[in-house]
Amino acid sequence: METPKDIRNAKLAEKVIKNLKRRHFEAFYCASSADAIEKVKQLIPDGSSVSWGGSMTIRDMGLTEALYASNLKIVDRDKVTTQEDKRAAYLAAFDVDYYLASVNAMSEDGVLVNIDGNGNRVAAITWGPKRVILVVGMNKIVQNVEAALSRARATAAPINTARLNLDTPCTIDGVCHNCNAEHCICNYIHFQRNSYPAGRHIVILVNEDLGY
Repeated sequence: METPKDIRNAKLAEKVIKNLKRRHFEAFYCASSADAIEKVKQLIPDGSSVSWGGSMTIRDMGLTEALYASNLKIVDRDKVTTQEDKRAAYLAAFDVDYYLASVNAMSEDGVLVNIDGNGNRVAAITWGPKRVILVVGMNKIVQNVEAALSRARATAAPINTARLNLDTPCTIDGVCHNCNAEHCICNYIHFQRNSYPAGRHIVILVNEDLGY
């Protein structure tokens, strides 16, 4: 049965998709993670090379594992064990056909905000892979760019430092301190206003709370 939240999310997604298309993104709305996985599989042709960033969204929804059942060439940073191999996987990701990620937050008018510790994720979103698919739970849509930055720093970053058990002030108390800690993960703050070249980025909005 459709809930009030479902109704609201569908209406908001319609607005966000319109704004994303105005910014030259391709954009879709899926009612569930299962539908989003099928949409991603439809978008990626057989034989394509695929990699992804550190997104918990795409892992928790089962997307990364689901792609192994397809005829794809996968560069999987999750399967490597050494720092040298991880660096090689990061570099190989710049040359894939499709790169999968999410966002830390997105404004209703279609601006994407990401914060990165190493910078490899925002670098690949910016340049390199032929196409980028961003899977975004509706919990990450906020009213404006200021709210998106606040969500990325005050919500996503402390949760991720706790997940990674990093030595930062926000790991201790869950609050952003605008710190300069050695293991700070707010080193690269990325605002994306448009998709360039047009259509390079595909956003799939999902009617679920996904990721951080």
